[in-house]
Amino acid sequence: MINVGVIGATGSVGSSVMAVCESWPDKISVKALASNHRSEKLMSLAEKFSVKKIYPYVETGTEGLEEIALDPEIEHVVFASSGTAAIKALCTALKAGKTVSLANKESIVVAGKWVMPLVKFPDQLRPLDSEHNAIWQCLHGEDKNFVRKIFLTASGGPFRNFSAEELRTVTPERALHHPVWNMGAKITIDSATLMNKGIELIEAMYLFGLDEAKVDALISPGSFVHGLVEFEDGSVKLLAAEPDMKLPAASCLFWPERFFPSPSFKRPMYHDVHFEEIDASRFPAVRIAREVMRKKGGYPAVLVGADEVAVDSFLKGKIGFADIWGLVEKVLSNFDGNEPENLDEAVSLVDWGRREAVRLSG
Repeated sequence: MINVGVIGATGSVGSSVMAVCESWPDKISVKALASNHRSEKLMSLAEKFSVKKIYPYVETGTEGLEEIALDPEIEHVVFASSGTAAIKALCTALKAGKTVSLANKESIVVAGKWVMPLVKFPDQLRPLDSEHNAIWQCLHGEDKNFVRKIFLTASGGPFRNFSAEELRTVTPERALHHPVWNMGAKITIDSATLMNKGIELIEAMYLFGLDEAKVDALISPGSFVHGLVEFEDGSVKLLAAEPDMKLPAASCLFWPERFFPSPSFKRPMYHDVHFEEIDASRFPAVRIAREVMRKKGGYPAVLVGADEVAVDSFLKGKIGFADIWGLVEKVLSNFDGNEPENLDEAVSLVDWGRREAVRLSG
């Protein structure tokens, strides 16, 4: 029996994790749940799984998340929340020797320099996002010295074939309809701009300890292939599956064993697969992220904060869809490049990126 605590239990990724837990009650026991707010969904989950430890951390503070990380009854902590609120709890869980499943990009992008050295044993930190999970699985049993390059895949979003002129006419309503995944508004817009993929590249660089030049992305419409690893001998390993977050959730929870994620899970249909390069002239997000990867330091944290405000400004009608990239670049160009000396300074740079984006967007 695996005793689990789930942070971000009510979000899209958390819901997939909870569905796997529900499918395997003889293998998984949920001991604690946390979400941003006390909601009907949170309370319903607590009742369904008979969970007595509940943490709505906007009300109780992030100290509750650290209680989950230190709880002696919990051996596996799932971080499925977004934002930077759970970074300290993540560090606490790793220091305590807990197994961690992670779908929180900001934790690694902002604080990878401080988080990754805390990993004590192989597979203690298990990537839960579908693309990073695919790379994690493909790298098992391999020597990273023989990895030539890894590729995260992107569906290309709903505007993959739009011209630059057409991109300028995109409305929030149209951008909120992703062709493959069902996600929250922020991630859906990031997927449409491909900024989500750029942020994931930064995350992958830290997660897998690879040089920036060895981390790349490809468009693969349909999202059947989630990640590829190319080796020095010219061979390629890839992981393909139906786009359903329950599969990476199950792989993280049960690794190295493999159990069907849920009774409703679809077996693969073996689609035709093709790949496309990302057109940086129409979708500059990956180019922007690669520059941040080269500079490192405080730039990843500033990018996270700037993008958050840029997306919010677009959703509120303050800027156009194609202005999101320009606003983020302006914020990055205004950053003085100071290297954060500790985790708190890195997190504070996210706030600086937010404030500068607000100032520039008016």
